[in-house]
Amino acid sequence: MTIDLGALRRNVRTLLRALGGSELWAVVKADGYGHGAVDCARAAVDAGAAAVCVATVGEALELRQALPHARLIVLGPAADGEVAVARDAVLELVVADEIPEGVRVHVKLDTGMGRWGVSELQAPRREVVGLMTHLATADGDLEFARRQVARFREATAPYAHLTRQAANSAAALRLPEAHFDAARCGVALYGLSPFGHDAAADDLQPVLAWTSEIATSRRLRAGESTGYGRTFTAAADTWIGIVPLGYADGFRRDLTGTSVVVEGAPCRVVGTVSMDAFAVLLDRELPRGTPVTIVGPGASLEAHAAVAATINYELACGICTDGRRARRRVVSA
Repeated sequence: MTIDLGALRRNVRTLLRALGGSELWAVVKADGYGHGAVDCARAAVDAGAAAVCVATVGEALELRQALPHARLIVLGPAADGEVAVARDAVLELVVADEIPEGVRVHVKLDTGMGRWGVSELQAPRREVVGLMTHLATADGDLEFARRQVARFREATAPYAHLTRQAANSAAALRLPEAHFDAARCGVALYGLSPFGHDAAADDLQPVLAWTSEIATSRRLRAGESTGYGRTFTAAADTWIGIVPLGYADGFRRDLTGTSVVVEGAPCRVVGTVSMDAFAVLLDRELPRGTPVTIVGPGASLEAHAAVAATINYELACGICTDGRRARRRVVSA
């Protein structure tokens, strides 16, 4: 797997142009959506991101070692025992109930997501530096998103001196009225479309590429099958290639039927994806070591997600990148 930090920096600049003066907060939770939190956070800050957001205090502490001076915001709830740790590490917390002392906090207002957040804002205490909400439908139902934005604007108007934040990646690209003072961008940072279509339509460049190779080619005679459960049986003599990765690497079982790229041509995944291997249809025998593009030109995460009936976020987060399975190479093109 290759992570192109140059593409990430270009995406940051694209998002900053779309935001028209509002700050960009780079979301690198879940190990940077599988891309590597530390490398991506550093690149985002270098390119102009004003803050870095994560989900947990633990994630923030890992980043603090690498980014001693960055503004780090914990989006998820912090346990009581973590508040002192957050204070010592100079983290900022998002809260929806009690406001701890001695820590910079952002109060979340629930305007329609129906998860975290207060129903009504109270006069902020001195620890409060920001107010925020979470849009539920900015990637689809813009009418509901606009209602959320309107409610947030009205509720926070008396406290406009604080940093107000509502937009996610989708709203940063499609909903200018949601920009306020800052936008919290995750998936678009990595060149993935929040709308599930071609990210290039929004001038975003994929940061992640994933390649493998043909480990062996074999010829199936008519009536022969490949993989568990015999879910693919050759109707005629057929060449298949075996690719040595599977669901343990993050290439999920429900990706049967998607296409990967072999020697520049799309090849359909057939049979049951197993833990360590999957099969692709070939038009001829190919030698061992023939490159296979799993994610890259002609094989986007958006296309794979459509086959798996999920979202590109989930697929990216599910790729095993701890070095025991996929090897991650970072470049700065």
